[in-house]
Amino acid sequence: MTACASSRPATGVALALLLAASLAACSSVERSRSLSDERVPARTIATQVCSNCHGMRGVSTSPNFPHLAAQPPAYLEAQLRAFRGHGRSDPAGFEYMWGISSRLTDQQIADLSTYYAQQPAPGGRSGNATLEQRGRAIFANGNNGVPACASCHGAHGEGMGTFPRLAGQHADYVSKQLAVFQRTDQRPEGAVMKTVAHALSQDDIDCLSLYVASIKPGG
Repeated sequence: MTACASSRPATGVALALLLAASLAACSSVERSRSLSDERVPARTIATQVCSNCHGMRGVSTSPNFPHLAAQPPAYLEAQLRAFRGHGRSDPAGFEYMWGISSRLTDQQIADLSTYYAQQPAPGGRSGNATLEQRGRAIFANGNNGVPACASCHGAHGEGMGTFPRLAGQHADYVSKQLAVFQRTDQRPEGAVMKTVAHALSQDDIDCLSLYVASIKPGG
């Protein structure tokens, strides 16, 4: 059997998964249209729309979509407003988020932010202990002109104010967001992070991402 032939079943599975994801997204968009009434509670929006990507209680299964559970409400509110105003244009899913957020009222944004902030934090997932230890040192103390991440994101990565919770976040997602800050202007509100990210090497990013993903609730 040729390599191409042997890859067909896997390709078929990948296409099926992509189709399923697309159908879920379309279904979610349709639901969002029916939920644009400002009387619809945040919990309903979260479970019937947001859950398609971010999980039923804000803990996603795919690293393409961030965990929202236990994020500071001020951070979530700022991000939803940024999507609604087209001030945030991440490579993955920004058009979808622009569409969803455009149907949310200020009150719904505030209520959604509170809802997710009250959900249980995601559990940490450990990978490479050696790299995580290096990431922990950078996070706590900084390195080569990079300030300590803990100074803004909390000693245990719990987040504060408009600075997001990093503890337990998908390592791949954190890495990709740091790359966004480094290479593009898709996060214009992140001037501080843009400066920090430019001072990080790829090894630094890998170690930091693995470390924050490993942090369990409560540190």
